[in-house]
Amino acid sequence: MRVYLDNCCFNRPFDDQSQARIRLEAEAKLEIQQRIKDRKIELAWSYVLDYEGEANPFEQRREVVARWKALAVVDVEETDAVVRQAHEIADHGLRAKDALHVACAMAAGCDYFLTTDDVVTKRLRESAGMNIMNPTQFIVEVEE
Repeated sequence: MRVYLDNCCFNRPFDDQSQARIRLEAEAKLEIQQRIKDRKIELAWSYVLDYEGEANPFEQRREVVARWKALAVVDVEETDAVVRQAHEIADHGLRAKDALHVACAMAAGCDYFLTTDDVVTKRLRESAGMNIMNPTQFIVEVEE
């Protein structure tokens, strides 16, 4: 099983944990990361994660997220095909970066695209055979 975590998903543990939903998503994301470390789940990476990570103004967050690249089984680079796919995905009302993340996950052959962004999950429930959901939903689905 291969997953792609977008930037907001990677950064969820750094968010204000005073809301139950945020705490649950952060815990689920940490469980997913443990499964990646244990090689039970494959991680996909992309140039978009690199770009967004480098733009993060918080050095600690930048470094923590960047370390995950070493555990990825695939690293998607920018290609004409990825950009074309992203344009098609953006037509569903997504921001360019979100569409690029999804297109990269598709190019990486991911089974799941994980995000904490409700706009993405609502507009793209499933895309090209890839399930799009938040980390909590993912844990519930794979535990069943």
